[in-house]
Amino acid sequence: MLIIVTGVSGTGKTTIGSGIADTLDLPFFDADNFHPKENIAKMSQGFPLNDEDRMPWLQALARLLVESEKTGGAVLACSALKESYRELLKVNESVRWIHLKGDRELIWRRMLARKNHYMKAGMLDSQFATWEEPKYGLKLRICQTPDEMLAEALRYLGIPVSSGK
Repeated sequence: MLIIVTGVSGTGKTTIGSGIADTLDLPFFDADNFHPKENIAKMSQGFPLNDEDRMPWLQALARLLVESEKTGGAVLACSALKESYRELLKVNESVRWIHLKGDRELIWRRMLARKNHYMKAGMLDSQFATWEEPKYGLKLRICQTPDEMLAEALRYLGIPVSSGK
């Protein structure tokens, strides 16, 4: 099973994606960890990435998904802001999508609280400007607690959720 958790920075992709991976006993990959050093340097200086910057990164993630499928699957947390990016990551028709959505102010507060992350809060507007809302997959509102979000995501994936979650 291949699952991709998308959304702008600060929505909780890593929290929800790693929770899904733990529950399903699948490897978890955070796309942020696969950026080339040039991308990280650019974002660290407060400059948003363009399509050209993202292409090698997205291609590497697609290869990772193909390889992961051979060993049972994986969960990937990736912004995947544009439909063209998601098309590159859709390595087959069975990819399951979970899109995290939320109010800009809530996300802004979360990003301001982050420490030691190269994606700076000031770049949030560029992410919202780039975001193309998909017409498929689960649209998961981030105003819930992480446990509530995880339970909703697992139900969407057809995984029984205990009443304690």
